Amino acid sequence: MKDIVSKIKDATKEAKPRKFRQSWDLSISVKGLDLKKPENRFKLDFMLPEGRGKDIRVCVIADQMAAEAKKHADLVISKEEIEPLGKDRKKLKRLASEYDWFFGEATLMAQIGKSFGVVLGTRGKMPKPVPPKVSIAPFVARARKSAMLVLKETPVIHVSVGSDDMEPEKIAANVQAVYKAVVEKLPKGSNSIKSVFLKLTMGKPVRLGVV
Repeated sequence: MKDIVSKIKDATKEAKPRKFRQSWDLSISVKGLDLKKPENRFKLDFMLPEGRGKDIRVCVIADQMAAEAKKHADLVISKEEIEPLGKDRKKLKRLASEYDWFFGEATLMAQIGKSFGVVLGTRGKMPKPVPPKVSIAPFVARARKSAMLVLKETPVIHVSVGSDDMEPEKIAANVQAVYKAVVEKLPKGSNSIKSVFLKLTMGKPVRLGVV
């Protein structure tokens, strides 16, 4: 932990000042895995213990829960808007780029899949279903602290673990949590890890040891 914190502090000192908030991005490379085999691939919705440190935009597609969703989400798409929006491919692509997480009321998922699947599905942003008569609040709250850990075609997992205005100790805690989660998903655990790098958006990569 101390070694990670020290490297974060050093990287911060070396980084040039920017006029925007930068992210701390973690890259974990794996080795010895045949990613053509389904058992070696994964997609994990992981909640960072210290949060993302930046604004995460959440969109909810809802009918009965629309009123509550408007209190918690950044955007609510109604049942009536699904079909017309699905036909406006340009607008749908823009929404896919602007919003980090999508949720859909369970009763609407078939309609959502038909209208939004081609655009959101290819971007890994298909809405997660929310059961009927369940509060949307905890789903949105979790999403604002979550990151997606994906290992599919390429042997590298990329994930944002915070922003440059977060304390180094919090970034380090997120790094350790992500590393542990990845190791638990790999068939050979830490023996499947080739390298671990951490960098600011516009900074130089810093190599980390086994964390």
